[in-house]
Amino acid sequence: MVVYRRKNLISMGDHGDNSLLKRMRAQGNCAEYAPFGVMLLAFVEISDAPTVAVHFLGAMLVLGRLAHAWGFSASPPVMMGRVVGMVLTLSMILLSALGLLFHGLF
Repeated sequence: MVVYRRKNLISMGDHGDNSLLKRMRAQGNCAEYAPFGVMLLAFVEISDAPTVAVHFLGAMLVLGRLAHAWGFSASPPVMMGRVVGMVLTLSMILLSALGLLFHGLF
């Protein structure tokens, strides 16, 4: 985004640039979901989950965020990328939460 801002001489705000707005929203979406996923992943690892489970959940989070960012920021947007990205991200969050819940209960 910094390269785009420098190229188009936009230092602050968006100056009504729709392409910049899309890039900012894609970055904002990642900032909304990634920290929660990373915290859950840390809790899963602390709970002594199998290494393969931690790697699988981490891969789901990374691939989900990458797919969503690609689908969201492409022109025109690639809806399949957005859908796959959110399904992977939300599935990772759900699986992590359920695993932690069952681990805590049993």
